[in-house]
Amino acid sequence: MMRSLRLHLLVALLCLVTTGLAQAQSLPVVKPEQVGLSSERLGRITAMLKADADKGTIPGAILLVARHGKIAAFDAVGVRDPGSKAPMTKDAIFRIYSMSKPITSVATMILFEEGKLSLADPVAKYVPQLGGVKVGVEKADPSGGAPTLELVAARRPMTVQDLLRHTSGLTYGFFGDGLVKKAYVDSKLWVDYPSNAEFVDRIAKLPLIYQPGTTWDYSHSTDVLGRLIEVVSGKTLYEFEKARILDPLGMKDTAFYVTDKTKQDRIAEPFPNDRSIGVDAEFNDPRVVQKWESGGGGMVGTAMDYARFLQMLLNGGTLDGKRIVGPKTVAYMTADHVGGGVTPGPLYLPGAGFGFGLGFAVRKDAGVSPLPGSVGEYNWGGAGGTYFWVDPKENLFVVFMMQSPKQRVYYRALLKDMIYAAVDKPAR
Repeated sequence: MMRSLRLHLLVALLCLVTTGLAQAQSLPVVKPEQVGLSSERLGRITAMLKADADKGTIPGAILLVARHGKIAAFDAVGVRDPGSKAPMTKDAIFRIYSMSKPITSVATMILFEEGKLSLADPVAKYVPQLGGVKVGVEKADPSGGAPTLELVAARRPMTVQDLLRHTSGLTYGFFGDGLVKKAYVDSKLWVDYPSNAEFVDRIAKLPLIYQPGTTWDYSHSTDVLGRLIEVVSGKTLYEFEKARILDPLGMKDTAFYVTDKTKQDRIAEPFPNDRSIGVDAEFNDPRVVQKWESGGGGMVGTAMDYARFLQMLLNGGTLDGKRIVGPKTVAYMTADHVGGGVTPGPLYLPGAGFGFGLGFAVRKDAGVSPLPGSVGEYNWGGAGGTYFWVDPKENLFVVFMMQSPKQRVYYRALLKDMIYAAVDKPAR
């Protein structure tokens, strides 16, 4: 009798632990009206996405809308893989590309909070190779010939803050024009997926496109941050992020590669003719493990994993009793860091009405932008089609997962229009 009672107690305890773990992996789901949103208007978005998937405009997508810490919409439409026609599932794993940047930025700020680095520090303090990098200045040929590239000394060193806010002078070669960008493409910087240390060795041999601290230009800055984190922490980037962010938040499917073969059939795929994200930049296969752990664009993950990351930020740096960073740090990261003295580059991706913080675009004006939103909103997206935004004023965040580079800009705007139209009541 006593043995039977002990067995029943053990089973009950295991069930309780299992239930607790399951709840830690998700956010509560409620009807939209319970959090001041319209079911009818959110339903329009799902219907539109489903119709577009049925027409073959997109392969499939996942939309997650949360307010007041509760999920009001979580829908999957279309197919996960156009080749196999496998239906999209809510646990599909996506290449999130530049949505890796906020995670790497938070990892940097963990070290900042621990006093292991300062944002004013020269990057060369941790990555000496970048100490003497020159700036490439294009010079026109008076006789009308091709321009040439003159290398001049940097007026000041790039700092950790520059890396976080994309004012380092580094750039990307796979979009835009110019001799420095051409040098990036010609160098084949990352096509063989080098280690983070090898990548920094390579990029240190290329010129900067702008003087550090002067111009916002989207870049490999966050990849360099990834290497800096390795140097300061003594761990690989993934080891550090797994221990300090991913595991504490229950982001069990977020990584740089999908090594678990039982998960590999959950990877979402684009159409065969929609795999390019820029010059010499094609969709990678995350099933194949490489040395490179790109802090700027190498991660994969699920909608729910990223939702937990965003809820942590919206909560001021904590979720389920796990403190990742402090609330003042989140506020600092989501403030504008490029106002005053920083020039927007030719391709200023944050857009009109937005500044840029430490890893995010940050809304500065209620108007100006052609998109609705609130002052203080922060957002970013991935080149493969993923996107998120967090609106602290409305206590709302949105995660959109899709693998369609050609359609990414169109849906970002449309989702903002339609989701803000679904807000029935102001945040309490």
